[in-house]
Amino acid sequence: MQSLVLYDILSELPGNNWSPNPAKPRFVLSYKDLPFVTIWVEYSDISIAMKAIGSKPHKRPDGSDVYTSPVLIDPNTGAIISNSFEIVSYLEKTYPEKPIFPHNSEPLIRAFESAYLRLLQPSFNFLFARAAEILRPASAKFFTKVRSMDVPLPWDENWDANWALLEKGHNTLYEWYQKSDGKWIMGDTFSFADIMVACWLLAYKRVLKEDEWVRLSSWNGGKWAQVLADVEKECNLA
Repeated sequence: MQSLVLYDILSELPGNNWSPNPAKPRFVLSYKDLPFVTIWVEYSDISIAMKAIGSKPHKRPDGSDVYTSPVLIDPNTGAIISNSFEIVSYLEKTYPEKPIFPHNSEPLIRAFESAYLRLLQPSFNFLFARAAEILRPASAKFFTKVRSMDVPLPWDENWDANWALLEKGHNTLYEWYQKSDGKWIMGDTFSFADIMVACWLLAYKRVLKEDEWVRLSSWNGGKWAQVLADVEKECNLA
């Protein structure tokens, strides 16, 4: 089997990885024991790199094209897939061993993703402000320009309100986990829902200041540090 190729986004952090969306297929590839290599791309060069490999753009609400990361190339089938959820869906269909949509749960987990992102969205400016600080200057400038189209600047106002929104979202997520009979969203059954949560937690851990991550990870009795550790262990990334 030839190694799959995952396109991810460079940063100035050790190990580079920071973005939650490329992290999702990375976790799934590792969980399924699929060989892969990572190609790192500057945020400011995403459109150039994606056009070069033949990846298709997505449409913004105004109809303009936008190229995104992650993108996966599977040389075993010739497939080129963009969008983290579509990549994961492809991996599940093509390599069904060790399922991450158990019991035909993909439609429900897609609904879960929408609900989960609604919890996080009010605090995106908080995450974006920190993410811009860990990118190289040209990429940070481009990141700010692109992301401010979705979340208007300034991002660093109302810091206390951002923290309150972030904690409120995690309190709701904690209630969802509490309704489960096991440590995963689906009880004793591990799924992509848990990987999604872990990838966002990883993003916060990577881009926040150390004391800020300590603050977030301590909420709900240390639940979020534990979820991240459990998922990393399950996906052989501990």
